[in-house]
This record gives sequence, C-alpha cells and structure tokens, in this order.
Amino acid sequence: MVMKHFLMKTMKTISKTLLVLAVIVFTSANLLITGDSKLESDTKAALVADWERAKAFSLEYIDAMPEDGMSYKPNESVRSFAAQFLHIAQGNIGLVANGTGAERIHTDVPNFEAAEKFQSKTALRALTVEVYDWCIEGIKNMDMSKADEVVGPNEQFSFPRMEWIKKGFEHQTHHRGQTSIYLRMKGIAPPAAKLF
Repeated sequence: MVMKHFLMKTMKTISKTLLVLAVIVFTSANLLITGDSKLESDTKAALVADWERAKAFSLEYIDAMPEDGMSYKPNESVRSFAAQFLHIAQGNIGLVANGTGAERIHTDVPNFEAAEKFQSKTALRALTVEVYDWCIEGIKNMDMSKADEVVGPNEQFSFPRMEWIKKGFEHQTHHRGQTSIYLRMKGIAPPAAKLF
C-alpha cells in the first residue's frame, strides 16, 4: 500500500513536471516562430511612439516658417531651411530602410535637396508627412527577431538593424534642431520641445 501511494505520488509529480515542460517548450517554440515577445512588442511600440512624436515636431517646425523662409540660410555655408528637412527625409528613408528592410520610396530622386519639386512649403510638408508615415509603417511591420541582424552596404557601414533605426532618429533630431536657429533669425520662436 505504501509502495502504491509512493508510485501514485511520483506519477503525479512527473505528470506535473511534464506539463510544465510542455508549456515551456510550446511557449519557446511560439516565440521562435512568431519572433514576438513582450520586450519586442514593447520596443516596437516605443519606437513607433517616438517616430510619431518626431513627425509632429517636424511638422510644427515647417508650419512655423513662412513660405518665404523655405530658402532662408542664416549663412551661405549651410543648407536652407527646406534643404534641412529634405536632408532629413532622404536620410530617414535610407537609414530606416536599412533598419526595417522596407523597400525605399522616391528612388527616382537621387538628391531631394536639389529637386525643385520639393522646395515649396506645401511640397516640403507633404513629403515630410509621407516619409515619416513610411518610416512608422516600416517600424510597425519590422520583424523584431531580426533587430540584431547586421546589414549594410559594406563592411565599414554595417550595423545591427536596430542601430540603423536609432541612427535615423539621431540624424533627424540633429538636423531639425539646427533649424531652430533659422526660425530665431527670422524672429520666430521655435516650437516648444516635445521630449515626452
């Protein structure tokens, strides 16, 4: 009787252990198949929120500058106001495409800054919206399980996909920040910071 009780108790323990192991294996297999985890989905959500905020902030800057300020340069050695945002747009496409694997847009325009069709405030604003929306959609559709995959055009410029997205964010922040001086030189207060 003692032996039977011992065997029953042992069988229950083994069954529970096997059940727990099956759940762990199933969960691990599901993560491998879907490439999604809470950390990955939280990271993606945070990236999307940051890029949405950057889009809104960039549009506030463009909206603050009057049409006649699009070609304004505080000094001849720097880009015009419009050229700064065109540089941001083209940089966003290249950097985010490397990060997300999304197919680039506007590949028919080798240099946005030199393209006459983007120089007006209306065209600049429309392009800015289009490019940020493309970046955000690319991030939303990114396979986060590939965030550590190293990609690039050559050995010198090869980085993990997530680094490309971070570099894109840093690049656009740097150039948008430069335009605050352009607004001040025109007697316009730049938009308030959107840190959060």
